[in-house]
Amino acid sequence: MIKARPIHPDFQFFLDLKSQEVIDLYSNLRHYILELNPDSNELLYHTHALTAVFSISEKLSDAFCMIPIYTNHLSLGFNKGTLLKDPNKLLTGTGNLIRHIDVKATIDYRNPKVKALVQEAIDFAIKDKDKPTKFVGQTFSKIKTNH
Repeated sequence: MIKARPIHPDFQFFLDLKSQEVIDLYSNLRHYILELNPDSNELLYHTHALTAVFSISEKLSDAFCMIPIYTNHLSLGFNKGTLLKDPNKLLTGTGNLIRHIDVKATIDYRNPKVKALVQEAIDFAIKDKDKPTKFVGQTFSKIKTNH
């Protein structure tokens, strides 16, 4: 069992505005991703969605997955989803690269098929990375706050 990484206060501020169901689901999914890759860096954004991006470096371009949280739901996004093998047809979306899995319950991601997809995304990001990372297991907030 890994030591739980605390949620950054900037992110927590906006997360607390969501329903308890969304907060609980996000917290569980975040913990799951960090269990699968404890060394991943977490990049935090608040744009059209409150989003935690998981990267093998400090760069968004090296990200392997993300959790965007919308008003009443969230998803597990894959930054280079169109480049991943998806034999179980789990991924949806129409963008040039990004694909996602809708998340309504823990069973939507805590299963062997999604675990394999996340691992493939991690492996792809490692192979695709062009420069060594300076940071491991860090959180970077890109959120502008006034609180």
